[in-house]
Amino acid sequence: MNGRHRLCVAPMMDWTDRHFRYFLRQLSSGAFLYTEMITTGALLHGNVERHLAFSKEEHPVAAQLGGSEPDELAKCAKLVEQYGYDEVNLNIGCPSERVQRGAFGACLMAEPDLVADCVRAMRAAVGIPVTVKHRTGLNAMEDFSFMEKFVGAVSEAGCRTFIVHARNAVLKGLSPKQNREIPPLKYDYVRRLKRDFPALEIVLNGGLTQNVPVPGVDGIMLGRAAYHDPWVMADPGKTRPEVVRKMHAYASGQASLRSVARHMLGLYHGHRRARLWRRMLSDSARLSQNDPALLLEAMEAVESGSQAKPVPGEPHERRTEIQIG
Repeated sequence: MNGRHRLCVAPMMDWTDRHFRYFLRQLSSGAFLYTEMITTGALLHGNVERHLAFSKEEHPVAAQLGGSEPDELAKCAKLVEQYGYDEVNLNIGCPSERVQRGAFGACLMAEPDLVADCVRAMRAAVGIPVTVKHRTGLNAMEDFSFMEKFVGAVSEAGCRTFIVHARNAVLKGLSPKQNREIPPLKYDYVRRLKRDFPALEIVLNGGLTQNVPVPGVDGIMLGRAAYHDPWVMADPGKTRPEVVRKMHAYASGQASLRSVARHMLGLYHGHRRARLWRRMLSDSARLSQNDPALLLEAMEAVESGSQAKPVPGEPHERRTEIQIG
């Protein structure tokens, strides 16, 4: 594999908007970034520019679609390609009731032939890669063969990259938040999937908190860890002040400082003055002034004085390889 998905950041509703993706790009030059899930209806009947516009600095970046109608997904994939995205991803992992009512997301794992038809239609419409994000199983379907059948059918349709959230999706009785925490992690299933389909690119998602390689898969996808402690994404040699200055310049060209600053609250996670940073960037009175200078003032307050040092074990040390399973 070419390592294209060695490090990815998961699509997260209300979080991975264009401002957060731009922020992450200032930390990591190579991480593959994903939009929030965008439904086909939102693109076909809504404001396409609002959903798909992004900054060229975000590359490599993918748009994730939610839907189950091949023709509609093909049209939306074409829009994604026209806007310049590097990849279009199909969501087969979301367990929310809203998604279930629309008959897409995780419930489609039970219909591998339909998902294969969706992938074929999307691939016929675009020249960029079409990838799939899915779960290890559905409800009480715990057997590996369930996921194996799904991946087999969809790979025959031409999908070469599968991002696997290593938990079952429980569609009744668990909230989306509980679905990220309660079903047991099955990293061994994901490694076995790679062994059984060595020609496919298999990316592991779910429960990961550190930016380190995981044996037996081609890449990792971080979710909440990348949001709450974004410094785990930082390239060697990066400094937080460097990132803040870049974001100050970026925020100066945006209509709302609040929409940018809310994604930066975790930048100093683990730093002895992290609370000061969060407090300054959450000051409603200052945010209402819409002056990006607040970012520089907060940085100077945190970085000044006694040259506050990171908590031991916090970034920016290089991590050792995670041992799982």
